[in-house]
Amino acid sequence: MLPIRSRAICSHALPCLLTALVCLGLSSCGTLPGSGTRDFAYKNLPMADGSAKAGEGNNILFQGKPMMLSGMGIKVGDSLRDVKLVQTDLSMVNINDTKGKGKVRIISVVPSLDTKVCEQQTHYLSEKNKGLDRMVELITISIDTPFAQKRFAEEAKIANVTFLSDFRAADFGKAHGLLLKDPHLLSRAVMVVDKHNKVRYLQITPELAQLPDLDEAFRFAHSLVTAS
Repeated sequence: MLPIRSRAICSHALPCLLTALVCLGLSSCGTLPGSGTRDFAYKNLPMADGSAKAGEGNNILFQGKPMMLSGMGIKVGDSLRDVKLVQTDLSMVNINDTKGKGKVRIISVVPSLDTKVCEQQTHYLSEKNKGLDRMVELITISIDTPFAQKRFAEEAKIANVTFLSDFRAADFGKAHGLLLKDPHLLSRAVMVVDKHNKVRYLQITPELAQLPDLDEAFRFAHSLVTAS
């Protein structure tokens, strides 16, 4: 299973994401990371069953309400598209050229780190990967600003995950069919990419408020590592 965090993320380049998330009912109030509790309190959050399809003409649900996806869809067997994202030090990097280039990578895509499901998904990726972080690169992508991602990582004491921001123009979301047209957020997904940048495992949660099955992604990533 996977948890929570809540602060407004505002940028001159973006509307206030938290306002949009409040409208969606995704934001949460509670103890903020870095407020004295080192160990993350995992909650019994629902896990998605199956996967939605990426790309224009498809949708996911939020509490039963359809939300349209936009962009060119990606599927298992496709290569990651050449898209630049912003790192927490504000430098740009192509998604195919991150520090784990040439290795298996697990890419966790979340709408916003300042929500309970995204927070838990990211902690789970970091803390429950069963030692995979020594063999693969763990990546989290969101539309949060690089400043918000850096703050999150520092407060959560997460040092084994590469945080990449798609806040500039949502190019990653558009290029992979994972952008929600309204309210301009990324859908929730996890993918396992092999050392040749080919997507070998993909789950897009059909319901935005549910967690992906990260344990299954871990198992798949491990199988790729041990087979190589």
